[in-house]
Amino acid sequence: MKLPRFLPPRARARSQRTPWVVRLVVVALVVLAVGVVLVSNRWLSDRFTETTRVKADLALALYSGNLQSELQRTSVVPLLLARDPAIAIALNSGDYSATSQRLIQVQDEIGVAQILLLDRDGRTVGATNRNLLGTSYRNADPYVQAQRSGDTVFSATRHDGGGFDFTYSRVVQDQGRTIGVIVVSADLMKFERAWSGLQDTVLVTDSAGVVLLATETRWRGQKLEDVLAFGGTPSAFDQALNRAISVTSDWAQNKPDTYLSGEAVLRAEARMAFRGWHMVSFTRYDSVRERVNGILALEIMGFAILMALAFYLLSRRALSQSLSLRRESLELRQLNARLQREIAEREKVQKSLEVAEQTLVQSSKLAVLGEMSAAVSHELNQPLAAMKTYLAGARLLLQRKRVEEALSSFQRIDDLIDRMGAITRQLKSYARKGGEAFEPVDMRLCVSEALAMMEPQLKLKLAKITRILPRQKVMVQVDRLRLEQVIVNLLRNALDATKDIANPQIDMILSVGETATLTVRDNGPGIGDLDKLFEPFFTTKKAGEGVGLGLAISSGIVADFGGRLTAHNAEGGGAVFEMQLPLMNGGEDEELKAAE
Repeated sequence: MKLPRFLPPRARARSQRTPWVVRLVVVALVVLAVGVVLVSNRWLSDRFTETTRVKADLALALYSGNLQSELQRTSVVPLLLARDPAIAIALNSGDYSATSQRLIQVQDEIGVAQILLLDRDGRTVGATNRNLLGTSYRNADPYVQAQRSGDTVFSATRHDGGGFDFTYSRVVQDQGRTIGVIVVSADLMKFERAWSGLQDTVLVTDSAGVVLLATETRWRGQKLEDVLAFGGTPSAFDQALNRAISVTSDWAQNKPDTYLSGEAVLRAEARMAFRGWHMVSFTRYDSVRERVNGILALEIMGFAILMALAFYLLSRRALSQSLSLRRESLELRQLNARLQREIAEREKVQKSLEVAEQTLVQSSKLAVLGEMSAAVSHELNQPLAAMKTYLAGARLLLQRKRVEEALSSFQRIDDLIDRMGAITRQLKSYARKGGEAFEPVDMRLCVSEALAMMEPQLKLKLAKITRILPRQKVMVQVDRLRLEQVIVNLLRNALDATKDIANPQIDMILSVGETATLTVRDNGPGIGDLDKLFEPFFTTKKAGEGVGLGLAISSGIVADFGGRLTAHNAEGGGAVFEMQLPLMNGGEDEELKAAE
């Protein structure tokens, strides 16, 4: 490195010492890196090994708990079946026609592997596996031990396939004498199949150390000491061990718990509270080594980057320190000025946003209030108009002393008042996007009720109503009042559309297919803008005749019912509205059966 000629003697001496400083810093970083890597490796290996051991212990506790729970659940079954009156009656009478079916039913309900019913001679008279009927178990351990004990006994019998049959057996007694034996097999093989999918090697031994269950089937029936001390040709076990235990042996690995055919593994053992059984698992170390190596690689990379950065900074420090300080000072002053301007602008924008937010909230509140007021006015106009008509009719009936008919009009007025209350509740429900409780409703009755409610307006307009309804009930799951409200709205719109027609005609057709479809068709001028028809406050009526909420509310009600409301223009003129609702399951079949 060439030194500038204008440097003073002290600066020249410091610059000459810079390479030595760099070398000392590099050596210090190397020593520090080696020390940190060694300490980290030891500490991380211990920590991750302990974590792996804890996980293995927890997994072993879970496996043993599940196994013990299965054994305890199965041990109750012989006692229950021994007290079953149907079993005792079959053994006394010798009639076993329904015995196997009874055992199969119990097997499905409880989930055991197999159930056998043996008579007093040890012959199979009932079994969930009907192929075993007639087989003799007179010399089998479950039958012999049950006869000797008189209580529920457990047996682990090795079969020809190398595995074990785990059974509970109990004698069936009637009036103090033995009439048969119940043998129930516990399905422990499902746990062995579940363990075989794990990376760890798991096995269960009895009190004598004999392997009863194992992820490697060749170990069944052998003693655990023989498995661990196997030292002959390793080909007998190497295939299973290489599949279950793959250990990475290196200089950083902790001392293993034991070895299996020369492979180091971590051993975990749990004692089961059942006949001195033990559960043992062997866990591999490769996951520990991978995690430790990953962290060590990150540490080494960090030290390498740090060393490169330190070398660069030290080599450039003497030449660029003054210039960097002046440049940074200038940039800091400019940045400070920009930040102050941005802070002032942000404060101004924040205040403007707060004012706009308050204005928007107030506007939203006024819009919602106006919409709900308009909805209440629109929905109450129909009952009020009908009440006015019924009051005028009642007045004439009273003048003519036709009291009974006048009382009928008053009853209809009372019904309309109830309906007005229901409409206000429905509008509240519509505002909060909720609904009332649904119930089975016959759509034919709803159509009739809506026509009865609109009867005064229909007579006043002299409209011809054609009503086509099916003979059988059309059952749907809806709110009856809200459905009638939709039908009334459709009738009211049809009347308004035909008010300037010489011969107004309205057709109401209720059909049943995949859905229940109500079609309301008029002979008016039709609909001009179908796209905006169901939008709130959209109307084709003159000012003061409507607010444009009826179809919007009706569409929302039908959507709550799980159906849909559509509209289109008829080919011969006029508008057609179709309301489709899902039918109740089985409703139509029940009506057909009732008609037959």
